[in-house]
Amino acid sequence: MTSQKDLKERSNNQCELCSATENLSVYDVPNARDTGIYACQNCIDQMEDSEKIEPNHWRCLNDSMWSEHDGVKIMAWRMLNRVSQSWAEDMLGMMYMEDDVLVTAKASGDGEVDENQIIHRDVNGVVLDNGDSVVLIKDLKVKGSSMVAKQGTAVRNIRLDRDNSDYIEGKVGPTLTVIITKYVKKL
Repeated sequence: MTSQKDLKERSNNQCELCSATENLSVYDVPNARDTGIYACQNCIDQMEDSEKIEPNHWRCLNDSMWSEHDGVKIMAWRMLNRVSQSWAEDMLGMMYMEDDVLVTAKASGDGEVDENQIIHRDVNGVVLDNGDSVVLIKDLKVKGSSMVAKQGTAVRNIRLDRDNSDYIEGKVGPTLTVIITKYVKKL
């Protein structure tokens, strides 16, 4: 195990994941023997409790995933798998790890495909995430009103239906509407 003094020196006294300079402490990487990193309390809280994950916080991994230290790479890989955003998948595709380090990273169970996970895809098969923007690819009658949502209408900040991969919600004009994914294209 690397000492706190060594980690402070190695990290230049900042979080090895997000570069924060306050509330720092040693974090022992789970399932990785004798591996620690120097991390801020915000990162530690999110690493330990997936309910607290703020996806945009982890965009910082774009830099730290290239660290030369195995513990940092392991936690970057694990957090990119937990975030479930398309940008995180892109970063994972670019990330390089030695085989033994990757095996250690996978030891936590992150990155394993959940057979019951619902994945929302647009008409082209592109994965949709909460907060994405889409455009309608055909005119759609809005049930319960006389309104017609025109082809080319942008729907911003969509929300995904937790129970059905064919449905998303978004505002078309002033109305919150359920839209079928086969009639939208991600912007």
